[in-house]
Amino acid sequence: MVTSTHLVRRGCVRDATEIAACMQSLGYGTTSENVAIHLSHFKESPRDIVLVCAEISVLTGVVSAHAIPVFHQPGELVRITALSVRQGRERQGIGRCLIRAIENWAVARGAARIEVTSNDHREGAHRFYQAMGYGMESPRFIKRL
Repeated sequence: MVTSTHLVRRGCVRDATEIAACMQSLGYGTTSENVAIHLSHFKESPRDIVLVCAEISVLTGVVSAHAIPVFHQPGELVRITALSVRQGRERQGIGRCLIRAIENWAVARGAARIEVTSNDHREGAHRFYQAMGYGMESPRFIKRL
């Protein structure tokens, strides 16, 4: 998918270093090796996708999602599992472009809904998701194992 200034394409193993750099913008110490492993697994999965926003020589953003069949209704739930824009490239439409691309993927799959979680301290991200049409619905309960 190409917009006026952004090219969105599937991420691949050769993007691992650039994707890790994008993820570090969120404060995650993700290594390129770890990203490459995940990309290898996701390549074989019909339920997972990683999309990147690319310019000529650099990736400016990344989003990943997972489609989950739900028992109680038709269609799937698509969960955005990561969204990150490279530091210094915020507020240039990259995040919006990536969200729209994931939404298009979800619609093409026949998903019933899409969700994203965001840490409590990321108030800017909360405003972004709300501006993209996402609303708060249910609390999420987590037990760390």
